Amino acid sequence: QVQLVESGGGLVQTGGSLRLSCKASGRISTYVMGWFRQAPGKEREFVAAISWGGARTYYADSVKDRFTISRDNLENTMSLQMTTLKPEDTAIYFCAAKTLIESPSDYYGPYDSWGQGTQVIVSS
Repeated sequence: QVQLVESGGGLVQTGGSLRLSCKASGRISTYVMGWFRQAPGKEREFVAAISWGGARTYYADSVKDRFTISRDNLENTMSLQMTTLKPEDTAIYFCAAKTLIESPSDYYGPYDSWGQGTQVIVSS
């Protein structure tokens, strides 16, 4: 399994932007990559996913048109550009990877490899 490390979290005001990064220990070209988040007292939820080459992306309705997922298979990194942040975006954000996709619903989970997470706090 690939090892994943997130970075880029922090404290931002409502309406601000942050860019999260996920660095993999090996090649990610054979992995579908995704972002999940977990807010205090809530279950972990899907945020976004991107196909192996980046041609297909999927988003949770709550972040659509505000967040953009991207990947660089040469650098073995994935990013999540977050704009127009809201207090309800406050959560720990996790990077995830998986290899097997049999249907579009598989992009939403489950995933095989996970990072440790990076905290995002959006102040009101």
